[in-house]
Amino acid sequence: MLSSSAPGAAGATSADIPMHGSTLQGSTLLFSEMTPQPAWEAGFNDWYDDEHIPLRMACPGFMSAQRYRATASASYLAVYEMGGAGDLKTPAYAKVKGQPSERTRQMLGGVAGFTRYICDQVGELRQPAPDVDPLAAPLLFAVFFAVPHDRRAAFDDWYDRDHLPQLLACPHWLMARRLEVVDGDPGQWTHLTLHYLGDRAALESPERARARASAGRLAIAAEPWFRPEYLTFSRHGERQRGVAADDGLR
Repeated sequence: MLSSSAPGAAGATSADIPMHGSTLQGSTLLFSEMTPQPAWEAGFNDWYDDEHIPLRMACPGFMSAQRYRATASASYLAVYEMGGAGDLKTPAYAKVKGQPSERTRQMLGGVAGFTRYICDQVGELRQPAPDVDPLAAPLLFAVFFAVPHDRRAAFDDWYDRDHLPQLLACPHWLMARRLEVVDGDPGQWTHLTLHYLGDRAALESPERARARASAGRLAIAAEPWFRPEYLTFSRHGERQRGVAADDGLR
């Protein structure tokens, strides 16, 4: 659906973004968000980094996990890369889910704002900058859509041919991953795009302003179903790799 780099887009981006070798891993993403109680936020982060994610990284098919914190709330997000949705149905993962530790029960029993979406990647567009890993971008801009079935072809055509190329003309717009939601809670969304930004200035850039003012965008935005949800997150901690990634299952 999409090419692997943005035609005509600027190349180098923020110099402080590190390179971590291989970038995208797996065709399925798990988008999991939750909000801990403020009194035990530090303990929540210790548990998530030292227990919750490592247990999943040991399961077949789990390739990576990256955490984020919302910029407008106390919510935390984890984005897991997997080989496929079936990796959530293995005996190893069932054991992790079905036999939680006492600490896990305590933490999950006290969180709020829980969302969980299983998504298949259908395309990606990125800056042609091989010395920069977009997955290490400091900001993640998530956009959810609920697209009626009979408008999906028109939506895809606008997004792929008009909207994303204009966004990627901004040098701070490092990558966009297009995803279809195959299951989730709350369940109103059908599509998700994850935008990896090198600088928050991308959101106020003239390139984004032009993309939002294009004739195609104005036409589709006038349709009654077009009510996207926008969420911005800051990267939190380092990306963790799974056993599947280390075994070369990319």
